[in-house]
Amino acid sequence: MPKVKTNSGAKKRFALTGTGKIKRHHAYHSHILTKKTKKQKRNLVHDDIVVTANTKQVRDLLCMR
Repeated sequence: MPKVKTNSGAKKRFALTGTGKIKRHHAYHSHILTKKTKKQKRNLVHDDIVVTANTKQVRDLLCMR
């Protein structure tokens, strides 16, 4: 049986923390920033943890079972 490949889009978007949780970046912070408030842009800078409802999907994309 062939090796299972990691989804190349997912490996660019997600990272593991030291405790095994999955980190993600916030959306809406790449362009059209002039109409967004300073507070909104500042809050989008920080990384977040993937919601527990989606962790199984992300782990499957990253081939982590």
